[in-house]
Amino acid sequence: MTVVEKPPHARELSRWTTRRWLRVGLTVAMSVLVLLGATGAWALGRTAAISDNLVDVKSPALMTSIRLESALLNQETGIRGYGLTGTPDFLDPYRQGLSQQKVYTKKLSDLLRDNPARLRDLKVVEDSIETWQAQIARPVAASPSGKPSLLATENADKGRTAFDATRAAMATQQERLRAERASARADLSATMRLRNWIFTAIAAVIMALAVIVSEALRRGVTGPLERIGADARTITEGDFRHPITQTGPADLRQLSDEIEAMRRRLLRALDFSEEARLRLDEQSADLKRSNAELEQFAYVASHDLQEPLRKVSSFTQLLQRRYGGQLDERADQYIDFAVDGANRMQALINDLLEFSRVGRVHNTHQSVDLNTVMKRTLTAISVSIEESGAVITRDELPTLVADSTQMGMLWQNLIGNAIKFRRPGETPVIHISAEQDGDFWRFAVTDNGIGIAPEYAEKVFVIFQRLHTKDHYKGSGIGLAMCKKIVEFHGGTIAVDLTHTEGTRIVFTLASRPTESGESEDLIAQAATP
Repeated sequence: MTVVEKPPHARELSRWTTRRWLRVGLTVAMSVLVLLGATGAWALGRTAAISDNLVDVKSPALMTSIRLESALLNQETGIRGYGLTGTPDFLDPYRQGLSQQKVYTKKLSDLLRDNPARLRDLKVVEDSIETWQAQIARPVAASPSGKPSLLATENADKGRTAFDATRAAMATQQERLRAERASARADLSATMRLRNWIFTAIAAVIMALAVIVSEALRRGVTGPLERIGADARTITEGDFRHPITQTGPADLRQLSDEIEAMRRRLLRALDFSEEARLRLDEQSADLKRSNAELEQFAYVASHDLQEPLRKVSSFTQLLQRRYGGQLDERADQYIDFAVDGANRMQALINDLLEFSRVGRVHNTHQSVDLNTVMKRTLTAISVSIEESGAVITRDELPTLVADSTQMGMLWQNLIGNAIKFRRPGETPVIHISAEQDGDFWRFAVTDNGIGIAPEYAEKVFVIFQRLHTKDHYKGSGIGLAMCKKIVEFHGGTIAVDLTHTEGTRIVFTLASRPTESGESEDLIAQAATP
């Protein structure tokens, strides 16, 4: 298979990012627009310059030349009339014409100061006017009034010739001014047409640039982003094996690679999660089997084991009553051991049954007033309270969503332990406190009993773990383990407060409402319980 390599310039362009493409495109577009703008500005300036020259110079110069000619005609008419009649009134048009001549000549000089050729024409006109005035006009005007001037009569032909020369010079000047004005008009029309073409071209180029930029953005930015978005949406809809295709400039291709890497990581995580789910399904099946076996065990313990155990206990007690004192001392001791062992076994089985029922049998969550539960508990253990003389105080307890039976078991075990593990010769003093901590309530049962050593702070919550022999304190070692199971079933935690040294303080929390996570964890704890 032949591999076709890209030329160097193509490889270089493939490394360009969106920002670079946009910067280059913007630079090119701005350069074109600046060039077109400069051309348009030149066209506008050129049009304005020609128009100003036509309006402010060419046309005024021609009109001034015509007015200058009219002033000369007034002078000629006045001089001719004065020379023929000697009447002074004919000199008024002459004098007025002289005044206008100065004004118009000055104005023409100002208008034509940048046009040497037309200044030369003006100089010819001025010279011819000066010749006529020197030869005819001023001498005739200076002759005495009241009678015809002989000078005017004698030099009539000469004056006519001189004035015709002046008029010819004026005609030549005006003809050239008209020609320049016509040329300026033609130039203005051509420039205006050029200006219109230039602005039409600018509009066309701007539209072309807009189309090019739009198409470039579509192909280089929005199109690749839409393809990446379409691939991403396909993945979000559940097709995690759909690849992200590289497309667009370098940075968008890098973005595609990063999304593709993320997709692969998600795919690996999903594969791992699927494997974990399958393992969890297997474990769930094992848990179901274990729970079924636990149910079977509970049934056996509550029926099959209880019956022979009751028989053993009954017959050993009957044997003790009937033959007690008739056998030797060792036989009586053996009988006592058998009776005590049977009773203890029956108590252990009953406690184990109660422990297994937590979260399985007693699982009715409802609004529970702990004050009511506490009163019921204190009534149930009133005999122990009276025998020990215990003083029990408590805070106002809240109302929680919990299982009422389990709450009674919890308080009964905690208060019962506080009474049971009292200091010899001292009256038990027990206080139950409660305070809210966010979504949880924090409770504490504090007593002045024998206390719990720090090294046993965790051990006391393990089922059947005893810190004292049965001769010192009765019990099966299951009370605090049951408390721990009840508290965790309700989404809380329980521990021994090691900062309290004058007795024992058991601190635990209960959620205001049960959580699914707590229930799930409890199911696992049930399955893991021996």
